[in-house]
Amino acid sequence: MTLRPAASLALIAAMLATAFAASVSAKSTDRNQPMNISSDQQAGTYTDDSVNVISGNVQIQQGTLDIRSNRAEVTLKDGEASRVVFTGAPVVMKQQMDDGSPMTARADKIDYDMKSENIVLIGNAFVEQPRGSTSGPRISYNMKTGRIDSGSSGGDGGRVKTTIMPKSAQGKK
Repeated sequence: MTLRPAASLALIAAMLATAFAASVSAKSTDRNQPMNISSDQQAGTYTDDSVNVISGNVQIQQGTLDIRSNRAEVTLKDGEASRVVFTGAPVVMKQQMDDGSPMTARADKIDYDMKSENIVLIGNAFVEQPRGSTSGPRISYNMKTGRIDSGSSGGDGGRVKTTIMPKSAQGKK
């Protein structure tokens, strides 16, 4: 397999990392850094219309961005990445924001549809930044509109919990 997926994954990872920083941007210089992908297995063609699988102890690092999962499935349409689904128990994503603050997101599954620019954290979803945190069974973020929707799907009774830190406490931990 060729290592051309780095360009597609770089774009995906950078977009994924910005998803939960509605008022703070992900470290913009990360997008210009080399992406290092390591895993137990990689399979796919990374051309035209294909589904490519990176599996087993997946680690993706680019600048301050660090994504860990059991599996990443990259779908290409006309040679361009259109969707990435990370699975694990959990998928963990960490990145430093442009203002220097840390951001951590965890979920059993992270599904990013590049066409709709919608990112969905599914199962034990949790996002934490110095300004606070949100957790619940499902968190959806639309990068075009900035809209965040949290809650259970299918009426399973899962609750959403949000903590908002006072401005004076945001830099202290």
